Amino acid sequence: MKTYIKKTKIVLFSIMMAISFTNCKSVQNANNKQKGGVIGATGGALLGAIIGNNVGKGGNGELGAVIGGVIGGGAGVIIGNKMDKQAQKIEEEIPGAQVERVDDGIVLTFDETSGVYFDTAKFNINSASQETLNKLAAVFQEYPDTNILVVGHTDSVGSEESNMTLSKNRAYAVTNYLTGKGLSSSRFTTNWFGESQPMHDNATAEGRAKNRRVNVAIVPNEKMIEDAKQDTQN
Repeated sequence: MKTYIKKTKIVLFSIMMAISFTNCKSVQNANNKQKGGVIGATGGALLGAIIGNNVGKGGNGELGAVIGGVIGGGAGVIIGNKMDKQAQKIEEEIPGAQVERVDDGIVLTFDETSGVYFDTAKFNINSASQETLNKLAAVFQEYPDTNILVVGHTDSVGSEESNMTLSKNRAYAVTNYLTGKGLSSSRFTTNWFGESQPMHDNATAEGRAKNRRVNVAIVPNEKMIEDAKQDTQN
């Protein structure tokens, strides 16, 4: 499955400039490792991949603080290379997941068709979801220098209050399952938005199914960032 890269205006501009001296195949296959040294801070792309088109709405302070900005220069190239490898590993281990490389991070989207899902109005981790999360936990153990954000969402069916609680319970169910596999709880931030951040049309059954989702975002931690900066000085 192809890894998708969110394209902000700056990224699009970079690609357009690159076309003048690269062939189509290399542009198509360009990754964040290659772009990281020139893009710089784009701001908001990773957050947008988690909560959709409603980035400007309230309640995003904690997520924004964890995500931080894009790291440019040589350190950005090194970090991009590491995140590219991790994204590829996740794709290999969990072929049903939607994997996006966004800025310096990775965003995984799990809905009813992609390996981690919940029965109606339930938040327990079923056996199929356990199998997926076991594989994900193994990747996180292999790549320890990252922080992990788990964000829960629902569709618009039911009351706003109950959906907020449901999204919270589902997000924490995923976080608790992963930390139960030996991952440090200090790596995790858990957030939830109920029905307030749809990425698809709640007027259709297909859209509602996609809005019943859990996002897992993977970002470089301070150790990865400092190691990358140190490597550029050697």
